[in-house]
Amino acid sequence: MIKRIVAMAALIPAMLGVTSGVASAQSAPQASAAVVTLTYDASQAGQWASAITLGVQNWNNAVHNVHLQPASSRASANFVYKATTGWPQTTLGPILPGGGKGQVQLGQEAVDEGYDVTRITAHETGHILGLPDHYTGPCSELMSGHGPGTACTNAKPSAAEAAQVDRNYAGRAVAARTARQQVVVDIWSGAVLTGSR
Repeated sequence: MIKRIVAMAALIPAMLGVTSGVASAQSAPQASAAVVTLTYDASQAGQWASAITLGVQNWNNAVHNVHLQPASSRASANFVYKATTGWPQTTLGPILPGGGKGQVQLGQEAVDEGYDVTRITAHETGHILGLPDHYTGPCSELMSGHGPGTACTNAKPSAAEAAQVDRNYAGRAVAARTARQQVVVDIWSGAVLTGSR
């Protein structure tokens, strides 16, 4: 008899179309009716390819209103990743389909200083999605970039960052945005000037 009661208690919510269990402390952002698909080209990214795959996957796992995927051709990409010798720099979005093309320059200088390649890639992708730098933030914030130092390897956006990207791409409001673009240069030099002793 007790087994039947437990089974019925589990079955009733399912029959009513609701879920049982404890609600999470923070509810996930709601997806808009139409997910915006942004395509990218990584053919000029060289050794950054696996970091791009991981960074994109982290964003796709965190957001609901935009989805990143490889483009069928470089010409059809909404934005491109390119390996460079300088510091990372990126077009500040939100980049939109049919709008101006964005570019992520993945700079080797940041890697040479010891910064994590996947964190760099995911951070720069955050700019494409419309997030500015927040260097004073903690390591748990992806957009804190180089602020927490080279020991920080977190390459996943925080819940607040993901929610902002979802707001950036929510509903048809995204279609009304102007295509004004600017470039964010993530320059940081951890070099310390030394004098004679």
